[in-house]
Amino acid sequence: MSLHLSLFVVPLSREVLSRKRKNSMNTLIKTIEVIGIIAFALTGIYEARKKGMDIIGVYAVAMITAFGGGSLRDFILNRHPLFWVEHYGYAVLLLGLSIVSVLVIRNFFAMNRIVKAVLVLDALGLGLFSASGASVANQAGAHWFIAALLGVTTGVFGGVMRDIICNEIPHIFTRTELYATCAFAGACTYLVIYSTMSNEVAAVTACIAVTFVLRMLAIRYKIRLPL
Repeated sequence: MSLHLSLFVVPLSREVLSRKRKNSMNTLIKTIEVIGIIAFALTGIYEARKKGMDIIGVYAVAMITAFGGGSLRDFILNRHPLFWVEHYGYAVLLLGLSIVSVLVIRNFFAMNRIVKAVLVLDALGLGLFSASGASVANQAGAHWFIAALLGVTTGVFGGVMRDIICNEIPHIFTRTELYATCAFAGACTYLVIYSTMSNEVAAVTACIAVTFVLRMLAIRYKIRLPL
């Protein structure tokens, strides 16, 4: 009797642990998405206000910047509904940020020193979304190289769309400081650490840190690709 009971309990306990691990990973990804959405949305709001857009334009650019990369990732991986459609609170949050930016802090985005803050937010968002994209692609069973590319895509595509909407040449397509390269390095860091340690928190943290630090160093020391 005890033998039969143990044969039943062991697989059940493993299943419970697997579910707990999956739930904790999903919670971590959602947390990363929220922080990344806020960071990228603020950069979109800044660009829209700089171009003199009204509340509709500000909200549209904020949504495109914050949701563009993740939406493309979800399309490629055939994940439905899209992450921001499933969590409608994200769109409501951006509406609130857009209204505040127009009505309360109208002159805030005209200050020159805010440019540095926007660069920091952009680097943070790049790291957060690169980690999110690599993690989601890895969970979906994508090859490591594809997972890394989807990490980059999640991190940079929203900014590409933002620049196009604001009538600018996308930043990553010009010979400026390293950007997509930082995201790729961070995504690869995530994949290496997760494959060796199976620790989602450590892998995500390392990805964000590597991407952010590389981007900040690239800005500080004007580091560019040689070709």
